[in-house]
Amino acid sequence: MRIAFLTAGGIAPCLSASIGGLIEQYNKLAPEADLMGYLNGYQGLLLGKSYHFPPEVRKNAEVFYNFGGSPIGNSRVKLTNVADCTKRGLVKPGEEPLKVAADRLIADGVNILHTIGGDDTNTTAADLAAYLKENNYDLTVVGLPKTIDNDVFPIKQTLGAWTAAHQSARFFRNVANENTTSARQLIIHEVMGRHCGWLTGRAAYEYHESLHQYDWMPEALLHQLRWDVDAVWVPEMEIDLESEIERLNDKMDEHDSVNIFLSEGAGLDNVVAELKAQGKEPEKDAFGHYRLDDVNVGNWFSNQLKERLGAEKVLIQKSGYFARSAAPNADDLELIKASCAQAAKSALEGVSGVAGLDEDNNDEMSTIAFPRIKGGKPFDIDESWFTNLLVEIGQPKGKRIEAH
Repeated sequence: MRIAFLTAGGIAPCLSASIGGLIEQYNKLAPEADLMGYLNGYQGLLLGKSYHFPPEVRKNAEVFYNFGGSPIGNSRVKLTNVADCTKRGLVKPGEEPLKVAADRLIADGVNILHTIGGDDTNTTAADLAAYLKENNYDLTVVGLPKTIDNDVFPIKQTLGAWTAAHQSARFFRNVANENTTSARQLIIHEVMGRHCGWLTGRAAYEYHESLHQYDWMPEALLHQLRWDVDAVWVPEMEIDLESEIERLNDKMDEHDSVNIFLSEGAGLDNVVAELKAQGKEPEKDAFGHYRLDDVNVGNWFSNQLKERLGAEKVLIQKSGYFARSAAPNADDLELIKASCAQAAKSALEGVSGVAGLDEDNNDEMSTIAFPRIKGGKPFDIDESWFTNLLVEIGQPKGKRIEAH
């Protein structure tokens, strides 16, 4: 039996650990199986680049738990986007990427394929599984739900999200001290999250809660108000910019600084519309998403706020790469191990799908059929921990935005 792994999409604090978790499971359940990884995700699958894990690695699988990133590499490839695959030299002109991938799996004698990635990775896995079934090739595909955005239907908690929120909060604990570098300082903490604000909201919550552990000394001008969160703006919540500017001006007058936690997708539609009006439509990636570095939501909000808040200095800091590259924390590692156990068991039973906590089934760990997996799950802004945070920082909860 041959079992292959691949990791795809952006990195998250679960990829290396998921490989370790799967290896540990197969050491117990299928010790004679050959374990291999396709290098750089679907790109390696198309190009036939792989690595077979030697016995020494299998004996020391727990080492993977200590690392972020993915030792077998990632890439962003959509197998149904023929033009993009051809342009990048992953297939020859006239070739169908799904067929090339299927032929490679057949040639390599793979019986089980584990895909570790977000909704794009696993919907691509679903396309591949369907193609293989239609062409009478018996292969089981079981995905693991990786994304720091926590935005995959119907997964309750995606792998890596808890760690990324903790690391984003940790990142800002240092950045917040920059408020002492000038009078009327505006700091925008831009957090990853194209359509889902869970990571931004959770990072703001964890940072705010961490401030209770400080020994404040107001007599020395060290008071929590200056270091605290002043606004949390997420894609699911309407931002009344005029009223927010009025509220934040009061904050600026009170403690000489304003700290905003901003999802990189908040106000995205408005920014893109403005760029289009200027004849500057941003480029899109292989999955049809606007490239967020080109849109630059943080810069757009900075331009809207600087003068209106009378800010002498504006600092935009992005925690994305810092947060997503961490090794998993204890909570994530426990979830990763449970997910790997379900994934390996399901794969050996010949059941394809995505192993995760099923919101439609009392949050039970199960293997969810691929057709039920889709991205774009919004953050529930009515979560009690989030509404309590808004109350504590004095921010009115904006109207819910249902679609993005």
